[in-house]
Amino acid sequence: MSFLSVQGTLALASRLKVLSERSYDLVDQVYREHGIGLQARWFPVLRLLEQRGPLSVGEIAREIGLTHSAISQMATKLIKGGWLQREPSAGDRRQRVLALSPRCQDELKAARPLWQAMRASVERRIMDTGVDLLGALTQYEASLDEQPLPADVARRVQLRKADSVRIVPFTAELREHFYRLNAEWLARYFQIEPIDHAVMSEPEKHIIEPGGSILFARVGDEVVGTCALMVDAPGVYELTKMAVTGGHQGLGIGRKLMEAAIAEFQRLGGSELFLESQRRLQPALRLYESVGFEHQPGTKPGSHYQRADVYMIWRGGA
Repeated sequence: MSFLSVQGTLALASRLKVLSERSYDLVDQVYREHGIGLQARWFPVLRLLEQRGPLSVGEIAREIGLTHSAISQMATKLIKGGWLQREPSAGDRRQRVLALSPRCQDELKAARPLWQAMRASVERRIMDTGVDLLGALTQYEASLDEQPLPADVARRVQLRKADSVRIVPFTAELREHFYRLNAEWLARYFQIEPIDHAVMSEPEKHIIEPGGSILFARVGDEVVGTCALMVDAPGVYELTKMAVTGGHQGLGIGRKLMEAAIAEFQRLGGSELFLESQRRLQPALRLYESVGFEHQPGTKPGSHYQRADVYMIWRGGA
């Protein structure tokens, strides 16, 4: 999994740019292998002129959604290369418009069989994902027009300032969130092991009834995080199933959960509190260290988790 993919929607623009550049390069490779002199980056402009006829720089920019400057720079390059030519507008002889050169028209004609093959290849790949990717992109683009991102971000920031994080205990109504929150991060970094599925599916049986506790973090009406204390032996508790949903990470919610879990451990009169984790989860490990957990040599004897390679015991305030 790449660094950008782990960043989720915060890196959406960057991932789309990387995907765009990769796609351009692959299409250019196809063109070269078939003796076509076109470049993938030119496609929107050339295809538009092929279908609509001569247009001004401003008209092209509006149709494609690029800036006037970007289209002007591309047009200058394409004119120098002999792909476009300037000519008087049919409606106003004083206005200059861009038109395809005869050379460009021939190349576009030669490229059509490649476009058909590329369309089939890309559509098959999208179909295999089971997602209406183009439809989703259209809806996302429309949402940015209907509800501009800066205004929506400002609204959400104000909501978070108004809504303090509340730590609440387990109830039957919150059971589904315990599974959802943990499955989200496990699927992102590892896989759901049998012990995970059992505990997440029946938290009352595996955690509450033996004397443990489950806590949830709420922001307003939204359940955004959870953690649990699971009895390992008399007086010994495992801090486990710690999760904060991606959209609320980095806001101190994990620390609030940790502090609440430690307070609950003390209320229960526990003698030892430990956790197991994984070295790749460095931000989480730093959080554990900051509240008093200390690394132990090796892994926990008899660990239930295949992924665990970190064993820590809480020493702060014990």
